[in-house]
Amino acid sequence: MTDLELLLPGQADTLVRDLRSFPLREIGSGGWNRQHENLEKLNMQAILDASGGQGEPIQELLVTHGKIPILVEELIAVEMWKQKVFPVLCRLEDFKPQNTFPIYMVVHHEASITNLLETVFFHKEVCESAEDTILDLVDYCHRKLTLLVARSGHCMPPEEEGSQDSTPMQELQKQAELMEFEIALKALSVLRYITDCVDSLSLSTLSRMLSTHNLPCLLVELLEHSPWSRQEGGKLQRFEGGRWQTVVPSEQQKLSKLDGQVWIALYNLLLSPEAWARYCLTSFAKGQLLKLRAFLTDTLLDQLPNLADLQNFLARLALAETQTPKKDLVLEQIPEIWERLEQENRGRWQAIAKHQLRHVFSPSEQELRMQARRWAETYRLDVLEAMAPERPRCGYCHAEASKRCSRCQSEWYCCRECQVKHWEKHGKACVLAAQGDRAK
Repeated sequence: MTDLELLLPGQADTLVRDLRSFPLREIGSGGWNRQHENLEKLNMQAILDASGGQGEPIQELLVTHGKIPILVEELIAVEMWKQKVFPVLCRLEDFKPQNTFPIYMVVHHEASITNLLETVFFHKEVCESAEDTILDLVDYCHRKLTLLVARSGHCMPPEEEGSQDSTPMQELQKQAELMEFEIALKALSVLRYITDCVDSLSLSTLSRMLSTHNLPCLLVELLEHSPWSRQEGGKLQRFEGGRWQTVVPSEQQKLSKLDGQVWIALYNLLLSPEAWARYCLTSFAKGQLLKLRAFLTDTLLDQLPNLADLQNFLARLALAETQTPKKDLVLEQIPEIWERLEQENRGRWQAIAKHQLRHVFSPSEQELRMQARRWAETYRLDVLEAMAPERPRCGYCHAEASKRCSRCQSEWYCCRECQVKHWEKHGKACVLAAQGDRAK
């Protein structure tokens, strides 16, 4: 994997330099699509660099050229598009897309950016280079984690499998729901990396995390509900590697990566003198935090020994006096990206949706073929296979697969029977991809 390179250093530098923010009206346009493809390439190269231990030039380029604020603005813009424009678009009478790939790319854009941020925010200098947009990113992570807690135990994300009777839009909505769940899990990792920098964050950011959002209590709720774990058919399953996987009994006491992220974030927030000095310990907050004692078992402490410090902290907290919320007048920065975008586009959601229906999401066959060719160039099979955490899965039954579709070379199957059954769903995409290859 260390020898595999998607982008040459000069190419990566050019792609990073060219990153810019787009108005909501231009989301899905030609220029926006090219930037989405470039972001995917940067995302894949960053993952290859991190997993191959080669140093991380993508992270360095993003910091050098000051592009982290651009990524945060693009992230919040596509989040707003999904909330404000996409529902209006779906309600338009003449919205009957023959192909949902262009819309899927927009929906997937948010996942692409969160994945890139998750990869690069491991480095503290990236957090510092976010500047004032760190407030907007904290708010974004809070929105995603709140949604994650709200959905826990009620409507878990579906498996990525479709019914033969599903329409393309129904399939897209299922994929978007699963994607939203995965985005929230990545937002958890991003938030944890932000807490690694808690001692160097601005007072406004600390106030936002501790007073406005009360993140310690939200993280306790995440541990309680553990939305990335479930019981299915009497077996424990965890969401890992983009799908639900059954955990064998011998591994059930092993700390999952996501549980670990929550514990580290709590450790950072509660044991930092800078953060704790600004936290108001109300009776509710005290009660929530003391719930953590039940989770601090010997098995957990063996896996994360530093949590012994948190255990001692909670023992002292049990004896501490609670406080009443303070109402002092404090001047502080507030996030501005969401508010600015909403003000710029308020009352124009339907106009934006109609414009995009006519000019963005109704492409001709020739435009689709050209787009398919660019996607094939972006998603190189050798790179995707190098990034895959495990062997490919059958597109129909999700069993381990060893046979690839001979026409498009992108879908995998475990047997001929599954390929035949899946053809009705896969056929259109397969023909489109193959036409794109021939057009090269």
